[in-house]
Amino acid sequence: MKYQHLIEQLNAPEKEKRLAALSDLMSAVKKGEMVLPQPGNDVNNHIHTSYSFSPYSPSKAIWMALQAGLKTAGIMDHDSISGAPEFIEAGKIAGLLTTIGVECRVKLDGTAMAGRRLNNPDQDGVAYVALHGVPHTQISTVVDYFRPFIEARRQRNRKMVEKINVLVKSYGIALDVDRDVEWLSMVHDGGTVTERHILFALAKLLIKTVGTGVPLVAFLRDNLKIQVSEKASAMLTEKPADTPAGSENPYIAYDLLGALKSDMVERFYIPALEECPDIHSWLAFTEKVNGISAYAYLGDVVDSVTGDKKAQQFEDSFLPELFQELKRLNFRAVTYMPSRNTPEQLNRVRDFCQEYALFQISGEDINSPRQKFICEAQRNPEFANLNDAAFALIGHEQEATEDTKRGFFSEPIVARWPDLDERIKRFKALAR
Repeated sequence: MKYQHLIEQLNAPEKEKRLAALSDLMSAVKKGEMVLPQPGNDVNNHIHTSYSFSPYSPSKAIWMALQAGLKTAGIMDHDSISGAPEFIEAGKIAGLLTTIGVECRVKLDGTAMAGRRLNNPDQDGVAYVALHGVPHTQISTVVDYFRPFIEARRQRNRKMVEKINVLVKSYGIALDVDRDVEWLSMVHDGGTVTERHILFALAKLLIKTVGTGVPLVAFLRDNLKIQVSEKASAMLTEKPADTPAGSENPYIAYDLLGALKSDMVERFYIPALEECPDIHSWLAFTEKVNGISAYAYLGDVVDSVTGDKKAQQFEDSFLPELFQELKRLNFRAVTYMPSRNTPEQLNRVRDFCQEYALFQISGEDINSPRQKFICEAQRNPEFANLNDAAFALIGHEQEATEDTKRGFFSEPIVARWPDLDERIKRFKALAR
């Protein structure tokens, strides 16, 4: 392929090279030398990049969004917004509307949800939340806010790697944080390292030591005592249909990561404490920077779509109480993924959002090359409000960047347009 070298450069170590490669690719598109799909109405507000866990740099993520025909794209890294400036610039080069945010975990001490299992499979009393629509003037403030939490996480990571090494040392496997783990993220430029990075590094060492296919599945079951699901086993032993003859499954390390994450985390997990902000202070910070706070609904899992979660109960049994508390705490929004839940779960969440006037945001959690950037379930007309919300987010981000008093939830704007739906229509029209 003539432009393959430029596509590969989208993941170059240097940001300048990545952006230059994207610029050259877009020049080829404008000259008619490359053809991109015509954008439809699909949007995605939850794309991870190499600043947390993802096979895509911010520039590559924008290119993949173009390849998928997305109309808008949003960056959402764990504990880090350091990839946002590149993402914004890449969006401008590509002519693609963007929005920026950051995902993190918060402690629920002092709330009605303290000690309960919400949307976090690994730890009770700690929940995943998202800060959407960060004004561009506030990026450095958000970076500074998360810096100590990232450092605390790095220290906990080292302790978890030590625990993993105890589990696998008899098989001649030993993880080194500096050599095997941290280079997988843009940690040197404000990125963060998560449990996924640790397990991905372990997956690579397992493949190198044990091999792939049936022997790998047997090793997981017989040696590591992992309950490998039928879905995971099929992914680990079968090649994708588009794999060239004679070559290995290009996704094998990601497939193995999913199998490890669903059953092994509890064996080495150390509770996250210092790296998780208190819910009250986090919400106050989101208001300070004029972002939009969102609770990330997970819902009870029966058959994990991504294969990295075992069957488990989460918020569904106490959803009324949860929404009452979200409103009391002054959360602004709820984010959910239509492809991850049943129609019954989605209808229930949407009804509660309407009842409590909570902004509804969506996004496909992209962190693996197997995942599609487009959520086909969201094409259902009943989810048209989620597309409107994506453009309203962009309108908010642009307005609040120019003047904080013009943000979606600023007092003057809410006083003028108190109805949430009317405000969404107004801010959707402002996206440019």
